[in-house]
Amino acid sequence: MSSKKTPAGEPKGYAEAMSELEGILREIDSASVDVDVLSVKVQRASFLVEWCTSRITAAQATIDELVAGLPEDDGDYEDTDDDDEDYDDDEDDDE
Repeated sequence: MSSKKTPAGEPKGYAEAMSELEGILREIDSASVDVDVLSVKVQRASFLVEWCTSRITAAQATIDELVAGLPEDDGDYEDTDDDDEDYDDDEDDDE
């Protein structure tokens, strides 16, 4: 028995959804797409766009929560990288 995804099935992840959307766009752009198939493809593409949008919205909400939980920047941060002091940008002045 084949494990093919049905047209109405949810993708396994965002990357898979985007890949399927790109495939649908290629098919729609081709001159040989059947009108009856076109309607199904457009419906599937619409579903995938909404699905991806909901994933992005959920990820943004998670990121916002995480960022809100970070400590406030008190402005006392010091750059401890002293590599900049070793750089001599006046090398050409010696000539």
